[in-house]
Amino acid sequence: MIPRFGSFGSDIPMETQMLLLEVKEESSDNTLYVLLLPVLEGAFRATLQGTPANELEFCVESGDVNTQTSRVSEAVFVNSGNNPFELINDSIKILERHKGTFAHINHKKKPAHLDWFGWCTWDAFYKDVNVRGIKEGLESFLEGGCPPKFLIIDDGWQDTFNEFQKEGEPFIEGSQFASRLVDLKECSKFMESAVDDTPCNDLRDFVKFIKEKYGMKYVYVWHALAGYWGGLSPSSEKLNEYNPKIEYPVQSPGNIGNYRDIAMDSLEKYGVGLIDPKKINEFYNNLHSYLSRCGVDGVKVDVQNLIETLGTGYGGRVSLTGIYQEALEDSVDRNFNENNLISCMSHNTDSIFSSRKSASARASEDFMPWEPMFQTLHVASVAFNSLLLGEIVVPDWDMFQSHHRTAEFHGAARAVGGCAVYVSDKPGMHDFEILKKLVLPDGSILRAKYAGRPTRDCLFADTVMDGKSLLKIWNLNNYSGIIGVFNCQGAGIWPMRSGPEKNPNSSSLVLSGCVSSQDIDFLREVADESWTGNCAVYAFHTGSLSRLSKEESVQVSIATLECEIFTISPIRVVNETIEFAPIGLIEMYNSGGAIEGLSFTTEPSGCNIRVKARGCGRFGAYSSKKPIYCTVDEERQAFTYDSDNGFLVIKLDGECKNWDINIHY
Repeated sequence: MIPRFGSFGSDIPMETQMLLLEVKEESSDNTLYVLLLPVLEGAFRATLQGTPANELEFCVESGDVNTQTSRVSEAVFVNSGNNPFELINDSIKILERHKGTFAHINHKKKPAHLDWFGWCTWDAFYKDVNVRGIKEGLESFLEGGCPPKFLIIDDGWQDTFNEFQKEGEPFIEGSQFASRLVDLKECSKFMESAVDDTPCNDLRDFVKFIKEKYGMKYVYVWHALAGYWGGLSPSSEKLNEYNPKIEYPVQSPGNIGNYRDIAMDSLEKYGVGLIDPKKINEFYNNLHSYLSRCGVDGVKVDVQNLIETLGTGYGGRVSLTGIYQEALEDSVDRNFNENNLISCMSHNTDSIFSSRKSASARASEDFMPWEPMFQTLHVASVAFNSLLLGEIVVPDWDMFQSHHRTAEFHGAARAVGGCAVYVSDKPGMHDFEILKKLVLPDGSILRAKYAGRPTRDCLFADTVMDGKSLLKIWNLNNYSGIIGVFNCQGAGIWPMRSGPEKNPNSSSLVLSGCVSSQDIDFLREVADESWTGNCAVYAFHTGSLSRLSKEESVQVSIATLECEIFTISPIRVVNETIEFAPIGLIEMYNSGGAIEGLSFTTEPSGCNIRVKARGCGRFGAYSSKKPIYCTVDEERQAFTYDSDNGFLVIKLDGECKNWDINIHY
């Protein structure tokens, strides 16, 4: 799922799942936003598409030639409003109540891993993941002072077989997706292995070992929605109780008309060992209960879009997806203590509007470290996709690599994204300087409150290909806002779009823009009742602090694949002489995420401001007046104060913990 921009009906591609229109009144400065959401109706799903005559059509399909209708009455939801973010939020909540097939993110339990730094094995090892490699990776993170607290053992741990790849024969591109599962248990790589002279006879031993030795809080493993890419092997005696049957996917004309996918194209040729829908509850429960007994805490469930191609004979794609989705969510709920599920390749509305419990889902194509032209597309697509997905799940921005040339670009995006932060570094290949701007020494992260989304002035700009627009992504913390500014121009081309061939390594396009408090629509939510619109604005890379009125802005100029992060803190009027705005841990990308409490007391003898903060390092704030003294956990602490801009800095030395900071005037 990717965004598309335009001014005509013909600009709307096939398979459009959300359409947001900006309507400007000619006689005034008023702007109206119109939202069209094609939804599910019984066994059918709708999408939008434009025509060469600039007409708007909606397409209704079941994915099964035997499931037909001649009438639909609720295929497209239409709403309008003056605020695009409120419009989308209100519309999803209306649909939640009316349709009853999915739940808003506010009504879901969020998985436990979201607030901890993680490591995924995929780009580190691909399918060659093994016990020793994982141990080496955890050791290298620990040595650098940045230990992950959750681990995803990605594809490569399961017991599979590929009848289409014969040993010694030339590799056939696409046949790798035809591998099928032959057992619920792990493959031989995770059996009868020794780690540091500690015997690891199976997955259970290994999970226990890494939790005890490395303080790992959560271990997830990967599997596909159909068990594996090619489903289950019908010839496996261990899996024949699930009645797997070879079925051949049939892709929707809407998908084929947009972008060919090698995985789906290959599976059309080789077929999928589809689990009998009547047995899918039993399959997930048996798999997940086994994993739970091994100490595994959750699952990353991939290749979910495959089910949309297998609806023939099963009542259609919507019906089959609903059966699989419900069985998956019920099994996760039953077998894992938390709602520990990460959904992947689940961008179709079949999955989106069938999501009753799942609360975290990938919001883009994979992070692809070897594709220089995909890095800006990744960041921009997640931000725009989060307009819809962020109302239903916590968007997952996928892993990145801390030693990659675009690591800071990706790391900053995760800091503003309100998402999980995890990397896929190879053992020994880390940039701890970048990681420590995201991760506290105890392995926790400073996660913003909501899904990071484009600011209002970016919503209808092609921030990847128009050559002039910066991408600005906003979010909120408890007491401040955050805006990430990214230059995505000149380093990528959207699929199905033509553009000049560019090499992001050879040239850079410097663009300028401005940032103000008005870029954060709901900033008043974290300000006090007397807020006048004045803010303190801290720029992370330059380290500068500015005091801005509601009408003022700060300028920023950045080159291609560079970024800047601004913490925007509403200024509180304490009394006639003192104004105050907390910034947070100024050496962290999301500085304001460290602030967990703020209160004032005024007495005849003076004024006291109390801040509760989490983490360690340098704590910053805007203060209109120099304090008399500061205390941290009731002990006096030295501070610096710049009278030119009101920048107050207090050092939080020692362990990573909750601090009670008191500033006395």
